[in-house]
Amino acid sequence: MIFRQLFDPQSSTYSYLLADERSGEAVLIDPVFEQARRDRALIAELGLRLTHTLETHVHADHVTGAWLLKQWLGSRIALSGASGASDADVALAHGARVEFGERYLEARETPGHTNGCMTYVLDDESMAFTGDALLIRGCGRTDFQQGSARTLYRSVHSQIFTLPPSCLLYPGHDYRGLTVTSVDEERRLNPRLGSGIGEMDFTGYMNNLGLPHPRQIDVAVPANLKCGLIVDAPAQTAEPAWAPLTFTFAGIWEIYPQALEELSTQVQLVDVRETNEFTGPLGHIKGAVLIPLGDLAARTSELVRERPVVAVCRSGARSAQACVILQRAGFSAVANLAGGMLRWRAEGFPVEGGRQ
Repeated sequence: MIFRQLFDPQSSTYSYLLADERSGEAVLIDPVFEQARRDRALIAELGLRLTHTLETHVHADHVTGAWLLKQWLGSRIALSGASGASDADVALAHGARVEFGERYLEARETPGHTNGCMTYVLDDESMAFTGDALLIRGCGRTDFQQGSARTLYRSVHSQIFTLPPSCLLYPGHDYRGLTVTSVDEERRLNPRLGSGIGEMDFTGYMNNLGLPHPRQIDVAVPANLKCGLIVDAPAQTAEPAWAPLTFTFAGIWEIYPQALEELSTQVQLVDVRETNEFTGPLGHIKGAVLIPLGDLAARTSELVRERPVVAVCRSGARSAQACVILQRAGFSAVANLAGGMLRWRAEGFPVEGGRQ
């Protein structure tokens, strides 16, 4: 099985990609709207087909990427039927299975943080995805969105703590950089729900947390009740119009040699190699301007901000960093030549200088 834990730093949300290696079918738990393009890139790079997005609950701190991924990849949206959300393709009940290839996740109702909280347990009970019902040495709050401390206590003890002690638990969030825990650890060490802590203790603790209102709740909850459907989606969801580009999991837009050859007179080509490389055996692309990577940050004023920029190097590694530098300098239309001069020459595109 393929497994990836992904992170959104803005909301400290974890998303989880699971895939069956043989069939290539995959599911994605708790996608984040702003990270949907990243997730799509990873799925494409790994050669997977996304069949479902799963929500552990209706989130109050970020907007889900489920609707956007459905538009892009045709995936089905699944979440608890008790969540109150519309526009889902699959309304999950307790015990439902979401299959991907030869594997499946079992949905277990774990309400208390919200009515529609689900914990997803892998078929062999080696890992479970708890959302906000159980965090690492903590748990989700219970003071809004139909929250109930008593209900959450019973959910965790009956549906999560009954899993095998070695079962790895992956939370919906962590604000300290922690990534995974286990049933055994949380049974013993969770300061809110662990060994010796009774229901009355837990209820009293949770009812007196005094936490501030979530900052994104007024935007996130209405959007998530429609599975992330946003009529006026932010500009970051729009594909670049100036060239056919591919977004990589590394967060860089790439252009392939054929597309660049057709657009070479419409873009600014910046070759970020050293002088001896620019005039060396690989040669350079006609019209390219030489600005070595080490000088680029100080020489961005030599480029026209209104025109797209394509960065070039030997293999595409240094030019990827050049794209980051240009973006930080305020250039919005920037791409990396995929494979660099090595690929450009291998595919037979013309060069100036170099070894013919």
